[in-house]
Amino acid sequence: MGRLDGKVALVTGAGGGIGSAICERFIVEGGSVLAVDITDEAKARAVKAAGHSDRLVPLVSDITEPGAVQTAVAKAVDTFGKLDTLVNTAGGSTPNDGRVTDAPEEEFWRVIKLDLFGTFLVCKYGIPALVRAGGGSIINFSSMVAKMSLPERDCYTAAKGGVSALTRSMAHVYAADGIRVNAIAPGLTLSDRARALVEEREELKKLAAQCLLGPNEPMDMAHMAVYLASDESCRTTGQILSVDSGVTIY
Repeated sequence: MGRLDGKVALVTGAGGGIGSAICERFIVEGGSVLAVDITDEAKARAVKAAGHSDRLVPLVSDITEPGAVQTAVAKAVDTFGKLDTLVNTAGGSTPNDGRVTDAPEEEFWRVIKLDLFGTFLVCKYGIPALVRAGGGSIINFSSMVAKMSLPERDCYTAAKGGVSALTRSMAHVYAADGIRVNAIAPGLTLSDRARALVEEREELKKLAAQCLLGPNEPMDMAHMAVYLASDESCRTTGQILSVDSGVTIY
């Protein structure tokens, strides 16, 4: 018997390293997944990770567009009969980020729109479905940058700090509906994109060296997501849970 038997999740950023690992683990644990990503190529990675299970349905969608998010939520409910888990994985920093005085304004708005506004929209339109299902779990993705100082990442830091604050606020408000809201705060996680950034940026090489147990792998985030989606976390809400190999204790 799987830890997520009967659970239905909408996972954004499903084709990325962390997102596809979450899809894989959810399917292994008995869950059903609407795997949302902005490109067909990334969507295909989520399908491959889940082993072409009939409990994973891919969807190309832009989570920064309200209508697209509403369509995704409706598709999850129409396909699986309900929706009780939201996993807001979509997001990420780019080499265009920097300190406040140097970072391009367009990079600030890009990351705010994807990481923070996208999370907001999925929650806005997904929560009513969770309420109808009798409750559930929202799993947002914050970051170690919301818990520590990381130079040259001020746009990303602002967005992920917002995700953390939104997580706590929603946990308070929606507890009455049986919905728990938490966020995972990854440390350096070696997805394909992150590996390339580590090779390019000296501050990330230094950060990798500070990981007490070595840099994270995407599956480390997936294991935490399974816990937060399962009934094992029934009394866990409003938490920003670090999976960072000890970096934020420095």
